Amino acid sequence: MQYIKGKMKQMIFESENGYKVGLFRIKETNDASMEEYINKTITFTGYFAHLHAEDTYTFYGNYVHNERYGMQYQVSSYEREEPKGKDAVIAFLSSSLVKGCGEKTAELIVSTLGEEAIRLIKEDYLQLLQVPGISEVKAKRIYNSIVKYASTDEIIVQLKQMGFTINEALSILNKWGESSLDIVKTNLYSLIDIIEFAKLDQVFLRNNAADARERILACLIELFKQLGFKNGDTYLVKKEIYSHLLNFFKIFITEEELDIYLEELRKDKLLIIDGEKYFLKEYFDYEREIADYLFTIQNQSAIKANHIEDLLAAMQLEYDVHYNVDQKKAILNALLNRVSVITGGPGTGKTTIIQAIVNLYIRIHQLNNKDILKDIALLAPTGRAAKKMSDSTGLPAMTIHRYLKWNKEKNEFQINAFNKNYHKLIIVDETSMIDTYLFYSLLSGVCSNIQLVLVGDFNQLPSVGPGLVLQDIILSHLFIHTELEQIYRQSDNSYIPILAQEIKNQEVSSTFKVQKDDYNFLPASGLAIREMIRKICLMSKEKGLTEEDIQVLAPMYKGENGIDNLNMLLQDIFNPKEESKKEVKVGDIFYREHDKVLQLVNDPDNNIFNGDIGYITKIETISYPKKKDVFVIDFLGNEVIYSREDLNNVKHAYAISIHKSQGSEFSHVIMPISKSYYKMLYNKLIYTGVSRAKKSLIIIGEEESFLLSIHNNYASTRKTNLQTQLMHKVEEE
Repeated sequence: MQYIKGKMKQMIFESENGYKVGLFRIKETNDASMEEYINKTITFTGYFAHLHAEDTYTFYGNYVHNERYGMQYQVSSYEREEPKGKDAVIAFLSSSLVKGCGEKTAELIVSTLGEEAIRLIKEDYLQLLQVPGISEVKAKRIYNSIVKYASTDEIIVQLKQMGFTINEALSILNKWGESSLDIVKTNLYSLIDIIEFAKLDQVFLRNNAADARERILACLIELFKQLGFKNGDTYLVKKEIYSHLLNFFKIFITEEELDIYLEELRKDKLLIIDGEKYFLKEYFDYEREIADYLFTIQNQSAIKANHIEDLLAAMQLEYDVHYNVDQKKAILNALLNRVSVITGGPGTGKTTIIQAIVNLYIRIHQLNNKDILKDIALLAPTGRAAKKMSDSTGLPAMTIHRYLKWNKEKNEFQINAFNKNYHKLIIVDETSMIDTYLFYSLLSGVCSNIQLVLVGDFNQLPSVGPGLVLQDIILSHLFIHTELEQIYRQSDNSYIPILAQEIKNQEVSSTFKVQKDDYNFLPASGLAIREMIRKICLMSKEKGLTEEDIQVLAPMYKGENGIDNLNMLLQDIFNPKEESKKEVKVGDIFYREHDKVLQLVNDPDNNIFNGDIGYITKIETISYPKKKDVFVIDFLGNEVIYSREDLNNVKHAYAISIHKSQGSEFSHVIMPISKSYYKMLYNKLIYTGVSRAKKSLIIIGEEESFLLSIHNNYASTRKTNLQTQLMHKVEEE
């Protein structure tokens, strides 16, 4: 391996996770290309436990050119050499690293024990008692400092030898300290919260058999998690456990052996076995707790709302609005019941109903402005859905994660069963997007004497995480449910809500090929789709529409008509390269000022969430504490500063996935449909995409692919247990 040896001269930058940038003076190297730098100082970067200017290090890595910072030695691994020579040993012992040892004491130690003093002390601290003036207490302090400093490096080296990167080794060391090696050797898979499973499994297999008991048990737990998120299931059956254990992890065991392992996990309280159903204990508990919470809320004292129908009639007169029979029923059911559900497709007035419920609740309880904020919480799973609620009601609305004060670092909610919020009316929109864990967390964080209104459209895509919360609650028939079916068209020729309903019912008529006021289907082969999108966007731009008005929705990221390719095409149309705009290349992607971008992860500290769309307003280079590019991204008036590394959490948003569009509405939607998307062409996906369009919808693609997707219902089956848990509660009553 190529190396450079020398001393760290100065630290330039240090991050909390161990990443360091500094200056290194080279004394020796086996790399011919680095010989010209001997006795010269270069810049280095890498991950380190600690570096001390008075120690000698061997760095392994490569000298590379960074387009912004010039030449840097990228360190992949390193070793620290013990101090050698009388002066070096004295310097180390008298440094700040060794507690209780000043320069005079260090000189006495070396004069007594010689240049091998450090090694002798590490072997037996009692050696220090030979030194005049050193007590046993002081000897132990000096010994502990030396051992602690040396052991950190030894742990890093051993973890590296096991197969961990320096960054991963530092994560383990930061959490487990001197116990790190014992944890790795005895309970490797317990590191799953800081190291991904695939890496842990890779390390385990380097030194252990694939069918080791410890690995089989860990793989079973991981299997439940992977299938839960892949298929949305909250439980599995034994047949799929057995087959996927073989397919995913190449573990060959008999069904009888599998029963033994599953029973062991049950005894360890990691699994729940209920007949033919096998649950991760936390999934089972989430659904059981949801049922308990809902029944506790439902069984609170009856709602008193005097003259509610008179107040509703007066409100209609005041606002000059007329609610149909179903809408009135939805409003009254929400305000006269502890738990109520309202569903409906696009154009059926769900947003209008939320506004009416809030206004009528305020009138019934005669709330002032302060009481409104104290008593009413408007929540949604995404930032854009929350903003839509806020715009329609004139009241603050927020994501569920923000409401529950999610701590990103600890991955836990600060609002929970032991620290509850005290709102009295809680309305949750886009409930179909909420998975079992998030709904459990929400119910844990609120009191039982509330009115809970769940609003959504269960024909949309289900949640990304496991569960079918909204659908299971409705199918239990235990809570009042109002379905809004009457569609309010924007014009006599408005077709978007009609098409959405036809897709839901799998009864699309031939009129989908006929142009309407707000809709057009443009036949195109796979190869022609991109060119047609380009022409439509150029024509739209000429008419004054911008990237804020137009949203392209596609099912997949890769391929000729995938989101990644479409974003490059659309960036050139809506935000072309200009000298006046700063831009930065990250990988193969150019980010430039005025780009439209999509947030990919929740970041409650900055009040931005997965699915939020923003615009890069400024790119600039700062020099302190180190020279780097920063990006200012505006999310609906909320400006957030990103570093280059943070851009891993965003993508261009001229085209986004239909999954990411949930909870949002867009004025003009363009949706390509091609057989190249065949893996993703199914009813709920297309329904969700169509129902995002507010003013106009253009579908471009093959007629047969569109019709195929309408009749493909494969995504509708999830194995969940909430409905069963709710029925058990009825039996207990």
